[in-house]
Amino acid sequence: MTTRTQTPEHPIVDDNVGMDYLSNLPRRALTIYLPLAVFVFVLLFPFYWMAITSVKPNAQLTDYANYSPLWVVEPTLQHIRYLLFETSYPGWLFNTMLVAVCATFLALAASVAAAYAIERIRFTGARYVGLAIFLAYLVPPSILFIPLAYIVFQFGIYDTKLALILTYPTFLIPFCTWLLMGYFRSIPYELEECALMDGASRWQILTKVVLPLAVPGLISAGIFAFTLSWNEFIYALTFIQSSEQKTVPVGVLTELVRGDVFEWGSLMAGALLGSLPVVILYSFFVDYYVASMTGAVKE
Repeated sequence: MTTRTQTPEHPIVDDNVGMDYLSNLPRRALTIYLPLAVFVFVLLFPFYWMAITSVKPNAQLTDYANYSPLWVVEPTLQHIRYLLFETSYPGWLFNTMLVAVCATFLALAASVAAAYAIERIRFTGARYVGLAIFLAYLVPPSILFIPLAYIVFQFGIYDTKLALILTYPTFLIPFCTWLLMGYFRSIPYELEECALMDGASRWQILTKVVLPLAVPGLISAGIFAFTLSWNEFIYALTFIQSSEQKTVPVGVLTELVRGDVFEWGSLMAGALLGSLPVVILYSFFVDYYVASMTGAVKE
């Protein structure tokens, strides 16, 4: 084995160019700008389509011979006015928010307790319990609403928001528990050992040591649970019947589609307004979300 040393006649040359190849404009456009433009277009085009459809007059919605489908002439607020003042959409929005917030809170409370017990208390069979919890997430909700419907009827909570609040955690808790298990695993166990030596209880360790360090993971799990609760359709369609108790996904579909008549303008307005809370939530906590996912998978 030979070692190359630097001499005036043979100076050491660094062949590692790093990201210097991106200094060339054509290469930078091909490897960065073009993929980014395609990604942004695919991501934002549905919102653009919903926005222009919600303000198009009915005459322009299907008359592509005289009007461009990608632009609107003489926009109108008739569809939005009909949605907000002639349907129960504000009530659907409130129901969706209430159900999503309550279900997310219940799911996080149960997931934190389960994830901490599996990862930190280390009881016999903890790993198998964690695997079983994650496998429960793989069970399709479409085959669970039949036994859940029997339970809902037995408790007398059919056609109430409480039915959704209590059934949504059945598919929220497994994934949130798995996600928090990965994040708790990234927190040094020595911190808890020091707290135990100082006389702290398990509850004090959880609330004063682990949870403050796991805020990004909690935010990530909360965003995930809130998004699934907000967009859930099968349980809301099965357990809710009256119009005033419906959520946005069910209400928009069942109340704005009458047979073969589609209120396209109001449908798009309802979908656009219904997606804004989730978009705002992600925009505020996107940094925490990325940090938590990194902490969850790095081990």
